[in-house]
Amino acid sequence: MRGKKSDLHRNPDDPPRWRANKARGRGTYENDRPPILGMVGRETGWACFRVCLDTKEETIRATVAGETAEEACIFTDENRSYLWLENEKESRTRKAVDHSEEWAEDQDGDGVREVHVNTIEGIWTSLRNRLRRFRGVHKDHLSGYVAMFELAFNHDEITPALLQRMCGV
Repeated sequence: MRGKKSDLHRNPDDPPRWRANKARGRGTYENDRPPILGMVGRETGWACFRVCLDTKEETIRATVAGETAEEACIFTDENRSYLWLENEKESRTRKAVDHSEEWAEDQDGDGVREVHVNTIEGIWTSLRNRLRRFRGVHKDHLSGYVAMFELAFNHDEITPALLQRMCGV
């Protein structure tokens, strides 16, 4: 039989469980808040998500370079981990929005705010809503949940051909 909220705990030496990890700063795998790097094509709408160990430049660079085209223009927030995209030797370019200043930027003065990250921000909301159903996901299993979200996001319907590709047939 379950107790009521007003009932005292059976074992006073057993502390109550903590809810959520409220650590400040950027998440890492070590502090139990693994970051998820998300990318979405502006023209294709195709999304890609990767659970990372940290948000260091080396980690971000390897993931972005592996998942984007050589000549891609990458729209980012103000995170310093993307500064490598501004190197002259890098074939990809970067356009960044400083969220402390504005939500989008008009870089060419035509009145259209073409530099924004609203597309991926909307997808983050969908991913958070999907994960919220599970009331917490262990970090070792997070990549599987994220992969399932990516699959559902990128495919409107699961067809026999998709299942065959997934199974390697």
